[in-house]
Amino acid sequence: MISYIVRRLAYGALVLLGVNLATFFLFFTVNTPDDMARLNIGGKRVTPELIEKWKIERGYDKPLYVNESKEGAERFTETIFWERSVSLFTLNFGRADAESAGEIGHQIKSRMIVSLQMALPLFILQVFASTAFALLLVMFRHTRFDFWGVVLCVVMLSISSLFYIIVGQFLFSKLLRLAPISGYAPGLDAIKFMMLPVLLSLVARLGTEARFYRVMFLEEIGKDYVRTARAKGLAEHVVLFRHVLRNALIPIITSAGSYLPYVFLGSLVFESFFGLPGLGAYVIEAISGQDFAIVRTMVFLGSLLYIATYILIDLAYTWVDPRVRLG
Repeated sequence: MISYIVRRLAYGALVLLGVNLATFFLFFTVNTPDDMARLNIGGKRVTPELIEKWKIERGYDKPLYVNESKEGAERFTETIFWERSVSLFTLNFGRADAESAGEIGHQIKSRMIVSLQMALPLFILQVFASTAFALLLVMFRHTRFDFWGVVLCVVMLSISSLFYIIVGQFLFSKLLRLAPISGYAPGLDAIKFMMLPVLLSLVARLGTEARFYRVMFLEEIGKDYVRTARAKGLAEHVVLFRHVLRNALIPIITSAGSYLPYVFLGSLVFESFFGLPGLGAYVIEAISGQDFAIVRTMVFLGSLLYIATYILIDLAYTWVDPRVRLG
């Protein structure tokens, strides 16, 4: 298993390097540092002096790949590529391009707490709610309850998240006044601001997840070991929870695990609509403000989290199913 993990880490490092190089090349080929300066300074009177000052403050005045004015290792370290691309591997994200955005690392640390406050409860509730609803449908399969449950899942997954947000804010915030319509407060006060976005996001994903899990459970129900368990006189709920659920954990882990990067990076849509100062809103602000330093950093973090997640998923397979061997 150790050799497998080492190999996967090596593959992941190569993928991360490729994504990082592609992102850097794309951003600095389409937009030069002078273009970035003009976009961030704005206004009609953008003088060469202002552009040069902006570039010096952010380190964009250096050569792109090789600094011919330096000697030794500094020829490569005193460059934009080293400071804005290679430094990401040490989690040194540098300063944002915008005037008032500050250090990217500090913003990520503070905003990640907000994103986790929403996403971690949502992740746990999503797995339990989707699994329980799917098992309930399978228990009453070939009945009206199962039929209308599947119809409900299809309707739920067909509706956009924006619809849930707009209707939820109108119903629970404006009419019933059960939760704030938007905003955020630290500490325990964050609970009242997180309840509504967590609930709506849970409902928005429930149809997709429950329908997928139901298909997995139905596939397991037709196998020989289930018929053997029933022949031994086990009750249907015991068969479902002790046998079917356990043997269907691999696709559940795959689906739920792929959702983990979303947990750490935050929800772009929900954080923006509910005014939550998380990482999702941070990305939206960076895109709207054309802050390429933040966008590059979040692309790098997203790639890193996806690589780490799928390695953890592979390890989880061996835990839920002893027959799985990593080689």
